[in-house]
Amino acid sequence: MSKICQITGKKAMVGNNVSHSNRKTKRVFDINLFSKKFYWVEQDVWVRLNISAAGLRTVNKIGLDAAIKKAADKGYLNA
Repeated sequence: MSKICQITGKKAMVGNNVSHSNRKTKRVFDINLFSKKFYWVEQDVWVRLNISAAGLRTVNKIGLDAAIKKAADKGYLNA
């Protein structure tokens, strides 16, 4: 499972851990990603998506069908 949201396209960012003495070491800022099953009414199927919390809010706001179409247009969806 790659760490990319299939709705918003968000992925992990790279940054620095900064200590008290101002030493910097590389770290990864992971996104809040989880696997969730949705029932897609228009296609009458269950769909499993790797989705971030922001992507879940998008699905709740505009609906699953519109969110999947928007993600497919932007190339975030691999299915």
